[in-house]
Amino acid sequence: MKFIKLAILALSVLTAPVAAVAQEMTDARVKELVYQAIRENPEIVMEAVAILQARQARQQAADTANVLSSQRQLLERDPNAPVLGNPDGDVTVVEFFDYNCPYCKRAAPEVEALVAADPNVRLVYREWPILGEGSVYATRASLAARNQGKYKEFHDAMMALKGRANEQSVLRVARQIGLDIDKLKADMQSDAVAEHITTSMRLTEAMGVTGTPAFVIGDAVVPGYVDVGQLKELVGKARAAKK
Repeated sequence: MKFIKLAILALSVLTAPVAAVAQEMTDARVKELVYQAIRENPEIVMEAVAILQARQARQQAADTANVLSSQRQLLERDPNAPVLGNPDGDVTVVEFFDYNCPYCKRAAPEVEALVAADPNVRLVYREWPILGEGSVYATRASLAARNQGKYKEFHDAMMALKGRANEQSVLRVARQIGLDIDKLKADMQSDAVAEHITTSMRLTEAMGVTGTPAFVIGDAVVPGYVDVGQLKELVGKARAAKK
């Protein structure tokens, strides 16, 4: 039924002129004609769906380009986002991630390898907890660890964590790296932590990003796992575009 509804919607793309002429028809009659057209010419369904999907893709690409243009300062220079690598680097890599995302954990050593290989890369971490309450708890703790000067240490330990991130495992890691737990818990409730998460949610929604990890490098938005070779290529393109 869901596919039929999509097909009807998509078919309207092809039959828009007919619909304009038939403004005085009842909804039931219009639907009857659409179903009849589908039965007699089933191949037009896939054609219409393809046209609709192409239009949606073009619109999303335009929306993403607009976000990259209008929100570049927030994406790359938000003072409330952790910055690693070279703070004065000529190319900024923004990564959206979740501590319960296995692909983020796979990508972590690739990102580290990029930073180690390219001293002019500026790395911005955008915590985006979308995989449950454990992810939110981990993100809050990670961002709060900044106040004790141990963000990177905590981040690396969480990325190396076996099993899911939840309150118990997060606090275990926090103790292992020497964080003051009482201070950590208090700082987890700060406005800065909440604002970082809210901003990540808003940016990803605007760009049409639906999963982690996701990278923004120059004018490219790259969803999913990427290896160090791909990251270097994207950084090279972003650097060349600035010249």
